[in-house]
Amino acid sequence: MTLIAQTPRFVIRNFNPEDEQVYMSLFDDEQVTVHLPNRSRKEILETFKTALTDYAENKALGRWGIFNNLDGEFIGLCLLRPFDNETTKVELGYVLNQEYWGKGIASEMAIIMVSYGFTRTHAKEIVAVTTLGNTGSQKVLEKAGMERMDNFKREGKELAYFRISR
Repeated sequence: MTLIAQTPRFVIRNFNPEDEQVYMSLFDDEQVTVHLPNRSRKEILETFKTALTDYAENKALGRWGIFNNLDGEFIGLCLLRPFDNETTKVELGYVLNQEYWGKGIASEMAIIMVSYGFTRTHAKEIVAVTTLGNTGSQKVLEKAGMERMDNFKREGKELAYFRISR
């Protein structure tokens, strides 16, 4: 198991094949998915399997699980991926189980992932987008040092756009 980071409260690590069910369960909560792109269960599962393949290829970017240190419970996931085919930008994303909202975990994770992104890649910027109504995530990104920029359009939707430069 490859650790990306560990804090007193949680660990960010590669998913294991055994984590498939907890990963998939994250997308069963409509409150959690309200701000996410609409994806089928098949697409979500494919994304999980791609993450496992990416680990084997030792890619710097990817999708990782966030797990509680106390009991090993699944908190959510975080990711770094290329941003819309731009080679100088890496996109930060994350999804947490509802029971972990409002506890500072997302902010702590975002700070770690920004640092990881700049350390492990040659990206000039780490960026993130949220739906306009997702003010909680917008606050998280600001706490991670990201600056709100002009809105961005993706898949026909206007999104809040944040960035931090190297």
